[in-house]
Amino acid sequence: MILVADSGSTKTDWLLTLENDEVQQFRTAGLNPYFLTEKEIVKILQDQVPDLIAFAAGIKEIYFFGAGCSSPDRHEIVSNALSQLFPKSYISVDSDLLGCAYATCGHEKGICCVLGTGSNISFFDGEDIHDGQHGLGFVLGDEGAGTWFGKALITDFLYGNMPLDINVKFNDEFHLDKEIVIKKVYQEPNANSYLATFSKFISEIRSSAYAQQLLRRGLIEFIETNIKSYPQYHHYKCHFVGSIAYIFTDELKAVCKENGIHLGKIIQQPIHDLLAFILSRDAAN
Repeated sequence: MILVADSGSTKTDWLLTLENDEVQQFRTAGLNPYFLTEKEIVKILQDQVPDLIAFAAGIKEIYFFGAGCSSPDRHEIVSNALSQLFPKSYISVDSDLLGCAYATCGHEKGICCVLGTGSNISFFDGEDIHDGQHGLGFVLGDEGAGTWFGKALITDFLYGNMPLDINVKFNDEFHLDKEIVIKKVYQEPNANSYLATFSKFISEIRSSAYAQQLLRRGLIEFIETNIKSYPQYHHYKCHFVGSIAYIFTDELKAVCKENGIHLGKIIQQPIHDLLAFILSRDAAN
């Protein structure tokens, strides 16, 4: 049996291949080692997917691709946590960017963009990713991501910059004030996930001029800051993965066309494409 995981800051999708070639799917909270300790990761898995852990003895290989897994010390946090629960398994931990590249580019060169809770980008040479100066997180970066839109909505609301009808709707739905926001963002854990939850509000007001202007501003900022930092971006397909990219596909297509971006795949959850890539790679070897 092979277990593949695609983990963001908000959720983790798991696919397990069973002996009869069936695939079983599981979901847990996001397992980002920048925000969670080894002990916390173990507890989340024990609490949320005991049915998955029950297969531990039969799982031969685990491929985990996750946000926050771009450095050896962060790899180790996740790897050690998984080793406690799956002691007989070969475990590979890599960044979510590599997983996204496998799911979208396959073996072709291309640019892979993440637009979900957070945002990131990498160039894939057909075998491996090449990180740029991106992925600065929700405080310094995350252009065009759920956290970026969440921050924009909250600050517009608190500063009184929303149109009146949208302000009323936002207030009725979230009942926010400055003190609540300050506590959630600066004093409690998982501020990035908290901010990203507000991005769903844009879907509710999507047809409004305010929402369209906000979406355009965030997506263009992602393109200008991230995609155009690659001088040869126009020579390659740009693939997108994540909920923001998928939900707002029409707006994304429009700004990509305006900016000469050669658009490739847009997928919400890369897990199924990722599993297919892993299986085909293993079969080829």
